[in-house]
Amino acid sequence: MIDKVKETVLEASRLMATDTFEIEEKDGMSNIVTSSDVAVQDFLCKRLGEILPGSGFLCEEKDISDVSQEYTWIIDPIDGTANYSRGIAQCAVCVGLRKDDAMLLGIVYVPMTGELFFAEKGKGAFLEIIDCETKTTVKPARRVSVSRRPFANALLCTALPVYHKEHSDVCSEIISEAFPQINDLRRFGACAPELCYVAMGRCELYFEYILSPWDYAAASLILTEAGGIITDLEGNAVTCVNPCGLIAGNSPENHRRMLDIVRNHIIKQ
Repeated sequence: MIDKVKETVLEASRLMATDTFEIEEKDGMSNIVTSSDVAVQDFLCKRLGEILPGSGFLCEEKDISDVSQEYTWIIDPIDGTANYSRGIAQCAVCVGLRKDDAMLLGIVYVPMTGELFFAEKGKGAFLEIIDCETKTTVKPARRVSVSRRPFANALLCTALPVYHKEHSDVCSEIISEAFPQINDLRRFGACAPELCYVAMGRCELYFEYILSPWDYAAASLILTEAGGIITDLEGNAVTCVNPCGLIAGNSPENHRRMLDIVRNHIIKQ
């Protein structure tokens, strides 16, 4: 099934290769949708429904939410729509498949860089390089794993809560406490690529105050299959069907240190 889903994701990404997309605001200028988001999602729902008839869908656009089936596809047609609308490379097509309470597969494809991350439960995480024009393989899939860098040499991917700016103060306090203890910060503007960067060892930590399940579901499996740790802000396993904050790390020790910083500030609220 993973090969069929990869082919479907690559085909769907062709719908992003246009300069004529339209932009609409969903909830102000910070939360937008493009006609490409809708086209990619429609394509994915149709094709994935054919691959696995009777499955449910949880999708970002059009309020599609059916998690009552045994199998559920969790789709973010373009993670990082703001980046996409401005021609910034960090935007991705994300597809995850959930069975009951567990993620079975996850695919995150970054069309502007050709990076195709994927994982199946229990089989490891992989990165394949795709030609951006032809959608054919340039470099075959190789297994990826998290880095072994300590907290003091970690890069933290993070962001202020653009959709929930009322929480910006506590997020700023968390970031400000972590920053002197780590190497540096990174803010790429798209959750799924950032979690994949932790999975492949480019970065070591991730924190964001609140996210929707389609933002993180596919990438969460890629990260854990690469040896990483991901939880909500209380240290609990993520459900991949509910909004939550995220903390991810390349090791249990680094994850615990970031979790302690976050929880300390949340308790103070």
